[in-house]
Amino acid sequence: MPKYDESSIKTLSPLEHIRLRPGMYIGRLGNGSHVDDGIYILLKEIIDNSIDEFIMGAGNRIQVTCLDGKVTVRDYGRGIPLGKLVDCVSVMNTGAKYDSEAFQFSVGLNGVGTKAVNALSEHFTVTSYQNGHYASATFVKGEQQGKTKKGETNEPNGTYTEFIPDHDNDIFGDYSYNDDFIQERLWNYAYLNTGLTIEYNKKIIKSQHGLMDLLQKNVESEGLYQIVHYKGARLEFAFTHTGSYGENYYSYVNGQHTSDGGTHLAAFKEGILKGINEYFKKSWAAPEIRDGICAAISVKVQDPIFESQTKNKLGNTEIRTWVVNEVKEGVIDFLMKNTDVANALQTKITTNERIHKEESAVRNGAREMAKRVSINIPKLKDCRFHLNSYPKAHEAEALNSMIFLTEGDSASGTINKARDPQTQAVFSLRGKPFNVFGKTRKAIYENQELYNIMVATGLENGDFDNLRYSKVIIATDADVDGFHIRNLLMTYFLTFFEELITSGRLFILETPLFRVRNKQVITYCYSEKERDAAVQQIRGAEVTRFKGLGEISPKEFGQFIGEDIRLSPVTISSMSEVRKKMEFYMGSNTPERREYIMQNLVMEDMV
Repeated sequence: MPKYDESSIKTLSPLEHIRLRPGMYIGRLGNGSHVDDGIYILLKEIIDNSIDEFIMGAGNRIQVTCLDGKVTVRDYGRGIPLGKLVDCVSVMNTGAKYDSEAFQFSVGLNGVGTKAVNALSEHFTVTSYQNGHYASATFVKGEQQGKTKKGETNEPNGTYTEFIPDHDNDIFGDYSYNDDFIQERLWNYAYLNTGLTIEYNKKIIKSQHGLMDLLQKNVESEGLYQIVHYKGARLEFAFTHTGSYGENYYSYVNGQHTSDGGTHLAAFKEGILKGINEYFKKSWAAPEIRDGICAAISVKVQDPIFESQTKNKLGNTEIRTWVVNEVKEGVIDFLMKNTDVANALQTKITTNERIHKEESAVRNGAREMAKRVSINIPKLKDCRFHLNSYPKAHEAEALNSMIFLTEGDSASGTINKARDPQTQAVFSLRGKPFNVFGKTRKAIYENQELYNIMVATGLENGDFDNLRYSKVIIATDADVDGFHIRNLLMTYFLTFFEELITSGRLFILETPLFRVRNKQVITYCYSEKERDAAVQQIRGAEVTRFKGLGEISPKEFGQFIGEDIRLSPVTISSMSEVRKKMEFYMGSNTPERREYIMQNLVMEDMV
């Protein structure tokens, strides 16, 4: 037994705790390849403070730069009180966000965000300008360097912050910023704050119509009618319908993207249902009204209660009544003033009704064929804990639950032997799934494998709340057949279960392509570049090329789906653009696609 006495008990300073457990403060670390990686959260925490200034009516311009890994943010708000500058960026639980008069609708409520940025940066400088005076302080990994500089200035009021995320391997390691991710985040700030101008690397980002602009960007010409748009003092929403399936929502609280929704989103859905039914004097069910909807909601809450530091889900129950009522009245008022929209909406709902009745007949037949399927699917090796059903004591396991969609029995056999049966499920595909592009949802019920995938993941009733796994992971070989299967599965989810992608729950499993080793060292490489570097470093290296997942032994494979699992998220910036690409690659435009292949085909010399 290891020694356990008083010497085992440690007390960490706040700075030490942030650096030891950064995930508790900023969520995932990552290397910049995912939109929610830590380096973007650092940027968000700083910009949030500038947004709070704008919300309070102080400053309508924010300048942001990101060049060679260094980020700068300059706002023209009130500036941090000079005498408290150092405390506000380095002392935990210190800030003005506790004062409801100074900040009424703030996201950063616990005085942690800027301190975490400071602690996790190898260089951090903050300068505040107030009424002709300034104060400036510089830090390295959270420790102040030298004294605070103070003096007079001609600079207008506001705050300037610059930082470089820590390259320490225990923090961010080898990272890089993705310019598209940053611009998408900044555009979201603009949509949620009309009147605000953001200058990013000398590009101007500004929205005139708020959430209506956000939806317009995502649906473009696919909207079936003019976007329904409402803006009040504390609530803004917009929605339209497209010809696609499922529901797609963008939800925000005080400017924070709540990717997992929460009470405000649930109330918004209820308000739309009640408003439409009251206007048309009908009693349509939720699926008839919501199928194909693309919507956005933003609320301002004085004391938001979020599920975690990363603020993905709102928990305030007291807002439900007023959100439901305001959404309902807003919908009714818009439809009364825009009868052409009302007529188009009614047509969409009645079309949904008809399609759902047709699906119901096919669905009942599919259920008869799969009576043993009450999550007893032949090709599914399930796990113990699920996202929608778990004892409270095992919430962490449920939130980490995942299902691997694998290619054939060989790969699934490897993963099944290596997996954690508490949180990891495996679904084995028989071959290449059916291409559903351009098909109706009937195709799912007429295809046993697609039906089983839908039931296994908990998406059968189109209700995302019944999703059984936190992550749905496509695990195929890195060859032509594997890539084809990936595309077919992504087409399936994009066509019928779009919210799985927009909520950030669909991933591609990355596995090594090469093993480079000698008797002393084993290195796994995910690219030819990594392989070549390893061969240079390892004397007398033996190189093995893994042709498929089934070629990796279960003992080896365990590490690739364990703590260091590498997942590439399936993300989209615009559904309209995605559908154009799906039409080209998965649709029936054979001549155009054949021409593209002929122009881009690379022939290798035959040996």
